[in-house]
Amino acid sequence: MAAAAGIQMLAAGGTVADAAVATAFAASVVEPMMVGIFGAGYILVRDGETGAFQVIDNYSPAPLAAAPDMFEADDRTHPADRTRKKNRIGYLACAVPGALKGWCLLHRDKGRLPLSFVLEPAIAYAEHGFPLGAHMHQCIEREQNNLALFPESARIFLPAGKPPNIGDRIKNPAYASTLRLIAWEGPDALYRGSLGDRVVREVQSQGGLLSKKDLESYSVIECAPVRGTYRGREIAGVPLTSAGGIMIQEALNILEGFDLKAIGFGTARYWHLILEVLKIVFADRNQHLGDPSFVAAPVSKLLDRNYAAERRREIDPRRGGSTAGESARQSDSSHTTHITVMDARGNTVLMTQTLMEFFGCRAVIPGTGAFMNNTMALFDALPGRPNSVAPGKRMLTYTSSTIVLENGSPWFALGTPGGERIPSSVLQAILNVVDHGMTLQQAVEAPRVFANGKVTEIEADAPPNVVAELKTMGHNIITVFNTGGGMNGIEVLESGLLSGAACWRADGSPAGLSGGPARPGVFAP
Repeated sequence: MAAAAGIQMLAAGGTVADAAVATAFAASVVEPMMVGIFGAGYILVRDGETGAFQVIDNYSPAPLAAAPDMFEADDRTHPADRTRKKNRIGYLACAVPGALKGWCLLHRDKGRLPLSFVLEPAIAYAEHGFPLGAHMHQCIEREQNNLALFPESARIFLPAGKPPNIGDRIKNPAYASTLRLIAWEGPDALYRGSLGDRVVREVQSQGGLLSKKDLESYSVIECAPVRGTYRGREIAGVPLTSAGGIMIQEALNILEGFDLKAIGFGTARYWHLILEVLKIVFADRNQHLGDPSFVAAPVSKLLDRNYAAERRREIDPRRGGSTAGESARQSDSSHTTHITVMDARGNTVLMTQTLMEFFGCRAVIPGTGAFMNNTMALFDALPGRPNSVAPGKRMLTYTSSTIVLENGSPWFALGTPGGERIPSSVLQAILNVVDHGMTLQQAVEAPRVFANGKVTEIEADAPPNVVAELKTMGHNIITVFNTGGGMNGIEVLESGLLSGAACWRADGSPAGLSGGPARPGVFAP
């Protein structure tokens, strides 16, 4: 239904920005556990005519009343577990929402259709309802105890005190009214108007820190992408305050020194190299990266090929090693929505937007129909670290929207949810296409591994003999059903046609639009 909303915009003569924004708003209705107007994210844009890139960082800074020690620190091992869930459930977990402002900025600058028209599909879905699918049903079941803590959340998503049945219609007329207000007033409804007043009153009445000043002073950050190359192809990714683009490019720089095609996809030696490189980039991420307004991150060094050569020499080709640098574990969110849109001219928009965890802080703001985020859980709760809490500071994330270009034109674009497993997942998909010759559909569905210096995973599709060999090489590897989220993207085929891809790890759906005269030339002017 969300993809259909985007297609409707393209059919009406809209731009890729119109399509992306319509899809995001529609997803906030039909995938409300993942994304919403009170959430946050990043947007990567490429202009097909000029080739220019733009990144919109619409992530959520900490409220101005936040403090480095606002969450309890009684265990120095796992920062995300020390907070007695106060950084995850309830209004103290809420940072300043950035989603609505980012979406509306993209529409204002790159859209063609009226905002009221772009919002029509989302309003219709909220007003008239949609059938509950198996995935959302599982999410409600998993979180029903937390949802039950908040009356408005329970009223909408736990009718009769339990999750609705699969196939039942989910209606949210309060959210339809909120979207109509946004269609009329734009983002000012939240950041300077009555919607924001309602949000602040509710959050503060329940012990949260969000203030009217936080909303009024919020601004998105427009910046340039992380740029690099890999085997002659150009790579464009998302910069800080996401670590994803830096981590992926650093990993590609290291891996370019190995003949991955000759080593072979899925062999123990291949996975060994991927795991060792992931440990390196996670150690660098945890030691060096944070909001660049607060942390002097050595980005140029991390992306330098001489530095990559140094790190490459540290890898033992026969033995798995530990990695220097403490891995400060965060709350891990696979509860995110990623959207990829491209047209025949190469105009491209990638949006990775989130509430952080399932249903954000689990609280629907009464009268709005929308969940608040819990992105404060992405901070390191220990003071004095690069990603520690500070007033107005943006938390470090893993978002990894990426465009790969060949001869100056887009070859493929992709992204995924998955929390700290996002960069490793996108990295492996890039390798699958560039080194192993997979189609993008094959690339996003292929088995993955993950390592962060503390945990080492391989998906259950991996052959048992490969897993056994990795263990003999010193990897304390565990087999999991999936690592990372449901990736999607778009590939430009040699014919010039666009091919959409979405993997089995979520319920994403590719959708396309094409057409023309039944008899070309007959109706030409």
